[in-house]
Amino acid sequence: MLSNRVLKINVGFLLSDGPGNNHDSRFDIPDPVRVADDLNVNYIHGDIRLSRSKEGILVQAELHVGVRNQCSRCLEEFDQDLTINIEELYAYPRPIGASEFWIGQDTVLDLGPLVRAEALIQMSAKSLCSPGCKGLCPECGANRNTDACRCDVDRIDPRLAKLKELLDPNE
Repeated sequence: MLSNRVLKINVGFLLSDGPGNNHDSRFDIPDPVRVADDLNVNYIHGDIRLSRSKEGILVQAELHVGVRNQCSRCLEEFDQDLTINIEELYAYPRPIGASEFWIGQDTVLDLGPLVRAEALIQMSAKSLCSPGCKGLCPECGANRNTDACRCDVDRIDPRLAKLKELLDPNE
């Protein structure tokens, strides 16, 4: 597994070029990367544009990131491809006050915290292993995608028993 150093970009050349200059690049990391202590990704692919402004470096990217996620219905783990659209200004020099993204004196821009935040936001949304996932049985907990339900199918909620009697023509 690669460390998150692969997400650190030296932008000293762009800072010295001055405002109005940009640099296009491509991320093609086919190996697993440890982005942060709580996030490993299977791969990162995509185009990135770094644009110098008088405030710092504007990062614009569309990255495809492979993650291991958990299905919201059946709770099984599955591999998911996330498309992360990034447009963030990394301040330079470091501003006084609270700014999460900035470039230090070493002129290294760290994409790790931004990729982590965007990936976790997308992973928190309802994710399904497949569009037709049947989920878990609310009675016995069986995974309906792989197992037959072991509970009584005709079991009815006692609060709705009187309604069932109205629908049953034999009673």
